[in-house]
Amino acid sequence: MLFNSFEFICIFFPLVTGLYFVLPHRWRWLLLLVASCWFYMAFVPVYILILAFTILVDYYAGIWIERSEGRKRKLVLTASIIANVGVLAFFKYFNFLNESIAVLVRSMGFHYGVPDLGILLPIGLSFHTFQSLSYTIEVYRRHQKAEHRPGIFALYVMFYPQLVAGPIERPGNLLNQINSTTPGTGMRSNFDYDRMVDGLRQMIWGFFKKLVIADRCAVVVDQVYGAPDQYGALAIAVATYLFAVQIYCDFSGYTDIALGAARVMGFNLMVNFRTPYLSKNISEFWSRWHISLSSWFRDYLYIPLGGNRVVKWRWYYNLMIVFLVSGLWHGANWTYVIWGGLHGSYLILALVFAPLLARFTKGIGLDALPWAKRWLNIFITVQLVSFAWIFFRANSIHDAFTLVQRLFSTPLLWSDLHQLLTDLPRSMLDLTGVLVIAFMVMDPLFDAWAKRDKPVPKGLVGTALFAALLVGILLFGYFGSTSFIYFQF
Repeated sequence: MLFNSFEFICIFFPLVTGLYFVLPHRWRWLLLLVASCWFYMAFVPVYILILAFTILVDYYAGIWIERSEGRKRKLVLTASIIANVGVLAFFKYFNFLNESIAVLVRSMGFHYGVPDLGILLPIGLSFHTFQSLSYTIEVYRRHQKAEHRPGIFALYVMFYPQLVAGPIERPGNLLNQINSTTPGTGMRSNFDYDRMVDGLRQMIWGFFKKLVIADRCAVVVDQVYGAPDQYGALAIAVATYLFAVQIYCDFSGYTDIALGAARVMGFNLMVNFRTPYLSKNISEFWSRWHISLSSWFRDYLYIPLGGNRVVKWRWYYNLMIVFLVSGLWHGANWTYVIWGGLHGSYLILALVFAPLLARFTKGIGLDALPWAKRWLNIFITVQLVSFAWIFFRANSIHDAFTLVQRLFSTPLLWSDLHQLLTDLPRSMLDLTGVLVIAFMVMDPLFDAWAKRDKPVPKGLVGTALFAALLVGILLFGYFGSTSFIYFQF
């Protein structure tokens, strides 16, 4: 079920939320579990069996790990990891690996006849796999007690607001809120008007980002990236910058709707974005973009590999491994691997040349102008991130390199945009441009309000601001129940 569908907005969300506060506390978990199953089965019903397998494996693994000692604990954890990663690899990476092997074998002149699997990737498989894995790892590390009630553990994995596209929760946060025995917290929250208003405001902000900004940008992006050899440098640059806006608004919009829906019921989910395009370097970008995933890789891959507590070459190796795996996590395509590799390269090069860059900025007097240095760093970071987005968005390796080649080999001509104007309505392009510029101005402030980093203006002013967002959605929203980009991961 899509957040931006009539079924969710007008039926599912108000009905589930209303029943949640009507029911006694002891039955709320069952309502949310049934609602989460229904929510997930609205996509492809049979794929809930895959979720059930993951839940059963990790439920029993957590109990066995808690009861075991020595090598047996590690064996159970290993079995859990193999089972989870095995399911992910089968559904998400079999065809990718099979096609890669086929290309290699055929290039050597041999016949290769293993067919691809004719199956669809289950929605959100990477997300709930990583969330379930974090539970067994935390139990193994003795940071979390094993959950002995299968229904409660199933709800932890399947909690509908963040089931399909995160944030990737940890048991120390979400599971503990589900198990909360403190009145007024988590599952034992009573209806609170102010909290409901806060949650609905965050949901409205998320809908605005998705429907008004992301889905309008998508029209231009899809036009250019669907025919990369037909457009010149300026059109490709415009489409790429618009994709940077699109993917941020699409993904963070989903997250805001998820956090807002959970907040209405009394749950506080992990913040996943903090205005990442205001980052001064790539490292900061990844501390503000998809925070739940980057922190997952930090805690469960980067640090176990040794992190930065090793010799330099090994440190750089650890960074590159993490980003290559992160790229592969996003999709079974070499474009995502290159995207991850680019970000890993950015970080490593920044570390290698940090002393030289520090001397250079000091030598030209930039250190004496901290505001100029900050905005220059933000500008450079946005360019690097946007360039990497080309590989993330391109439909294939061939398309990606075609876009890069045309971006740097064709002149910047206004006629490129004229080609876009002939392919798309002028009024639509003008409105998209105006809305994107307005959003860039609004985002830091509204984002801080939605996350409660800053207090929302009180009284009529605060109400009017979010009412204006709602009117903007109704007037300028690009309706059509388009899926969220990260559903494919």
